[in-house]
Amino acid sequence: MCSPYNNIMNTRNTIQKQLILDAVAALNIHATAEEVYEYIAQSNPSISKATVYRNLSQMTGQGVLLHAGNFFGAAHYDHNTHSHYHGVCVKCKKVFDVDGDLGDLSDILSKVTQPDAFEITGYHISFSGVCSACKLSAD
Repeated sequence: MCSPYNNIMNTRNTIQKQLILDAVAALNIHATAEEVYEYIAQSNPSISKATVYRNLSQMTGQGVLLHAGNFFGAAHYDHNTHSHYHGVCVKCKKVFDVDGDLGDLSDILSKVTQPDAFEITGYHISFSGVCSACKLSAD
């Protein structure tokens, strides 16, 4: 089975990398490294946590996965690498994609640039709130 990720990665595609990519896509929840590990370990108990953490880091550096941000003490990973924003439910701690276009962010970016020649190379924008499921359960 050929994965669409095979053409993206410039490094050797190991079985472990493919398992991790498949897990992040299958979970489709902006998974943490721990969630990815637990998912893979169910069918591949020989994989180590270190392998999962190391490969997640490498794949985000290569642009194969997106580091969605650090929420509630854990990094979250996304298989959707297109530019988009995230919402975070403060009750259930779910991380999800947020639709919308904030337009040109150059005005905001120019305000955070510091006189010491700080160069912005990336950013994460996330919105906190209460998801629809949590709002329904509160009613």
